[in-house]
Amino acid sequence: MKPNTVKQALREGRVQLGCGFWQFRSPDALRTLAAAGFDWAFLDTEHGNFDLETIQDLAALAVRTGISPIVRVADLQYALVARALDCGAEGVIFPRVESPELLEKAVSWTKFPPVGIRGCGIGAFNFDFEKVSIPQIIDHCNAHTMVVLQIETRRAVEACDELLSVAHIDAVMVGPVDLSISLGIPGEFQNPLLITAVERIIDSCRRHSVAPGIQNRDLAVAKFWRDRGMLFLGCSNEVMMLHDRAREITSALR
Repeated sequence: MKPNTVKQALREGRVQLGCGFWQFRSPDALRTLAAAGFDWAFLDTEHGNFDLETIQDLAALAVRTGISPIVRVADLQYALVARALDCGAEGVIFPRVESPELLEKAVSWTKFPPVGIRGCGIGAFNFDFEKVSIPQIIDHCNAHTMVVLQIETRRAVEACDELLSVAHIDAVMVGPVDLSISLGIPGEFQNPLLITAVERIIDSCRRHSVAPGIQNRDLAVAKFWRDRGMLFLGCSNEVMMLHDRAREITSALR
């Protein structure tokens, strides 16, 4: 059974590079990102256009090419979380979290009993038809499924110690766009108010042994946060990377 190398690396304090993936349905686009050196990509069902069949196809190819597929679910609902994992996701991202009680319940949906309450819908294809027992599946999934908490509001920042006290959180992914909007400084990613809020989250992550992370649109901002200790580090998405490189080429040749 394949270990979750991203989760292992974060526990060892190593930076893991990722990006958003939310529009292109082609598994070859994920294979390209893997070849470029990305460690993970989050398949976005909150703002993206993917259905479950697409998620299953993308996740299967991602695992085989060495880029970890993590699904950002649209909402904290059992069916969305469990089915994303059954489709082959190696982890889930919980968006818009503010309640420790709801977060604890959502985490329980990612773990099989006795740790959580996830129902068993694992198919043979999840393990490439490897002959494994149900107890082995339970132990492996409970140990290797990655749980990522997204912090993206002022209220969540204020409650970050309570949120990160919930067991089995592996990483945080700060959502700087929504957080900047919540703080009343939309799009001001170098505003001291936003920087202070994110640094507070990093400090809380360290206290609770959770890997701090952030998703950025801009390379310079990503470097800024890498140098300040972000480990689960995301930058850009498949659409913007294609656009930016294409624009660079056409601008150079005009």
